[in-house]
Amino acid sequence: MRQVKLFDTTLRDGEQTPRVNFTIEDKVKIALQLEKLGVDVIEGGFAIASPKSYEALKEMSKVLK
Repeated sequence: MRQVKLFDTTLRDGEQTPRVNFTIEDKVKIALQLEKLGVDVIEGGFAIASPKSYEALKEMSKVLK
């Protein structure tokens, strides 16, 4: 039987859309929902991109399994 892995880039690419700017809290909530949906890989962004990205990734890593 073939297995399909789900890879999501919402948190990384979502903010590339004009007028979209997630807060750290938004990112954590979205990540938790993706986890509940069974997404295998969540690409949360790039920690080096900004202090906000770093903090968001740090907070996500505290709550995600």
